Parts: sequence; structure tokens; C-alpha cells
Amino acid sequence: MENLQPSGSFKSRGIGHYLLTQLSTLSPSSNPHIFSSSGGNAGLASVHASRALSLPCTVVVPFSTSALMVSKIRTAGAHAVIQHGATWADADAYLREIVMPTQHRLSGEVGIYTPPFDHVDIWTGNATVVSEIVNQLQGVRPSIIICSVGGGGLFNGVMQGLDTLGWGHTTTVLALETAGAASLSASLAAGHLITLPGITSRATSLGATRVTAKTLEYAQRENVKSVVLEDHEAAEGCVMLADEERVMVELACGVNVGLLLKGRIERVLGRTVDKEERLVVVVCGGSGVTVEMLAGWREEVTEVGALPNGNGHEA
Repeated sequence: MENLQPSGSFKSRGIGHYLLTQLSTLSPSSNPHIFSSSGGNAGLASVHASRALSLPCTVVVPFSTSALMVSKIRTAGAHAVIQHGATWADADAYLREIVMPTQHRLSGEVGIYTPPFDHVDIWTGNATVVSEIVNQLQGVRPSIIICSVGGGGLFNGVMQGLDTLGWGHTTTVLALETAGAASLSASLAAGHLITLPGITSRATSLGATRVTAKTLEYAQRENVKSVVLEDHEAAEGCVMLADEERVMVELACGVNVGLLLKGRIERVLGRTVDKEERLVVVVCGGSGVTVEMLAGWREEVTEVGALPNGNGHEA
């Protein structure tokens, strides 16, 4: 239940660990300033971490980031929130090439660039989710872990955590994306990293147009399956979580639960799931959700319910 993290998502794990590691290399008098590029949740996690560290944090997000998320980042205590570009890649380039050099020139502050997903220290922080899973399962190896993939930071952390335990080639890992944000699926199909021309999925927190090289490497293992669902199937997962667990999450998280509905996981695996199997769904969270959005998804799911069941497909 990563929605219970300080920032509302798993991003607090990786970004918190990354910042502590970066700060450990600086002198106490370095006057650091944290800079984050994000589609939303990584920026929010950076602000929460920076406030805990009593440091300023500037966040650059693309124009695709919702007004809701921009407001949440500001309210959390960001030094500044800047919108630039159509995609996260545009926002990231603007942060590194314009914002950080300008701020350093004006203030003399030491900038700490905080990537949203592509750094080993972030993956190491995210790997702690596996340690907690093992503790909760009392040391029993999970049969299946389901997690969503945007840029790959969470997935990389899960794989790193499994490798540490010697389970990296035995536990089945289902890597979920939504159609229109499926950069991992496209890369696997091509056999090399693919950069999507844009993001058309409404699950904008999965909106990295390109996954990390390490993500593609992990995903080529035989025990990993890339799965792509439609936005309305992710919406079904969000509605189910709200109804059954009283939890609100983004589409980028609901897609993991959506896989469990209407026999989709059985079709992906090509077999039934035994009731004795330890199946873990990483409810990765995300703060870009409101009651009104959930109501809209419920209406959408009701309309789509008359159609044939969504299939989900292995990439």
C-alpha cells in the first residue's frame, strides 16, 4: 500500500534514499538546493523529502501534468513549480539546461539534480518494498509480483530486491503498462530501447516515453512478462479498490489491480492461479486522483461493462 507513503506514492522510497545518499557527499556549508523533473508524483516526493531535510526544492513538470498535481506540489512546500514542454523529457532537459544553471548563477546554491526514476540509488530505495514483502510473508518467496512500469524505477527496484534474495529468476514479475504509454512493451518488441513519440494514455504517471536501459535488461528475463492493458481496464482496478478497500489511486496504479479482474491474469499466464500461490500486487499509489475523477471512471467502467471482457496481452 504505497499510497500510504508520505508523498502518497512509492516515489518516497527511492527519492528519499537518493537524496540522503547525495547529501552525504556534500559539506555542511554547501547550501544545497534540490531540483526535480517529474510528471507529478516524483516532484511531490522530492518536495516532501526536501521539507524533511529543511532544504528548498524546485520542480519542473510538463504541461501534461494536471492542475491538481501542480497545486499539490506547491501546497506541499515547493520553492517553485515550473511548467515546461509537452513531455517529461522536455521538462527534464529544461531543468538541467536552463533552470539549474540560472539558479546557481543567481544564488550560488549547489544544485542536487533529482531524476524521477533513472538512478541506481533510486532503485535501491525502491528495493526496500521487496524486503517488506518478505517480512510480511515471513520469508516465503512470492510466486508472482505485479507492478506498473513508467520509466522503470519501481520495477528496477523490485528486480534488484529479488536479486538480493536470490529470487530474481524464479519469482514471476508482471510489468504493467497502459496502451499509449507502453514504452517497455515497444522496446521488447523491437529488441532495443524505443522512445515513444508521445503519451496518449490517461495514466499520465506512466508517461515516460522511454524506459531505462536496466529496465529493458531486466524485462528480457524469462520470469518477467510485459503486460499492456487499456485505460478503462485500469479504471476498473481503481473502482474496485475504492469499493472493496476504500482506497483511491491513479490509473497508473489501478492497472495493477485491473489485471486481476475478468480472468485477465489467467490469460496472461496461460494458466489458472492456484489459491495457495503468494501473489503480491504493489499498490504504488499516486496523488493525482479526486472523488470526481473516480466517479467519472465508475461511469466509464459501467458503460464499457456491456462490451466483451478486456483481454490484456503479453508483450
